[in-house]
Amino acid sequence: MIAVMTDLPDSCCPPPVDKADGATRTALMDGSRRPVPEHAVRIPGGRAFVGTDRRELADDGEGPVRRVRINPFLIGATTVTNAEFAAFVDATGHVSEAERWGWSFVFWADVPDSVGPTEGVIGSEWWRRVDGANWRQIHGPGTADAVHPDHPAVHMSWHDATAYAAWAGGRLPTEVEWEHAARGALGDVRFPWGDDEPDDETFLPCNIWQGRFPQHNTASDGYAGTAPAASFAPNGYGLYNMAGNVWEWTADDFRIRSLKKQVKERLKSMQGFKLAKGGSFLCHRSYCYRYRIAARSGISPDSTAAHQGFRVAWDV
Repeated sequence: MIAVMTDLPDSCCPPPVDKADGATRTALMDGSRRPVPEHAVRIPGGRAFVGTDRRELADDGEGPVRRVRINPFLIGATTVTNAEFAAFVDATGHVSEAERWGWSFVFWADVPDSVGPTEGVIGSEWWRRVDGANWRQIHGPGTADAVHPDHPAVHMSWHDATAYAAWAGGRLPTEVEWEHAARGALGDVRFPWGDDEPDDETFLPCNIWQGRFPQHNTASDGYAGTAPAASFAPNGYGLYNMAGNVWEWTADDFRIRSLKKQVKERLKSMQGFKLAKGGSFLCHRSYCYRYRIAARSGISPDSTAAHQGFRVAWDV
């Protein structure tokens, strides 16, 4: 195994990468406006909660809780699936950034033996750089059978997500919209289902890690990797997997209001990062407690990994 150095925050997210080469990141548009999918859900506007006063990861800028007024909007009941992304690619010829760069990050336990030696991240060796990994072959060459039509499309960069959203006649949700939708009309709650904490054995409301990260995943929730996009119980608005399964890109930049010197220094290295919400199947309270509604993560917009997806929002 080959390791590479990086400064990685306490997160299950992959390290930042610098893939920018000046290439134009636009999809080939067919000139038509796509109909809003039937599964899109209308979210009422009004006063919305964002943030929390029960901050677990204060340096991520989770709080304080505040109330803001938003307009009604539509949002996908699920993240964009492989079948939906494939239709986009067929219609536009879009080439994902992971395909363009020729590699993406894969969790160590999912890398097939046939791939051979891979580069890792010192201190976070569970992330492996795998040549040929992308949304078509999520674990690397020869793993197309692991891609299921009804699962979230992964290895999605922020640029891939915005290109799809534009083709679909929509956009990525803002952080405020995402949190408002995730709360499911329950108010200031910690999770989409309320305040009850998931555990490793008896209460399994979402697709996150069970066991000892990163060595052993018991997969008590039924999934060691992604679950179908419409799985587990939906929240009060009928939205699926707003916690766990895959990280979801938002339209917003990653910003933190902080007076702490060490936080300001960290933010300098994250300039231009985009905000992701929801956590993923690799999150666990012992390490990456970011499957809470108010939790947030900053990721470079051209980064891709096997747990990064997105859902689309539309204006009403």
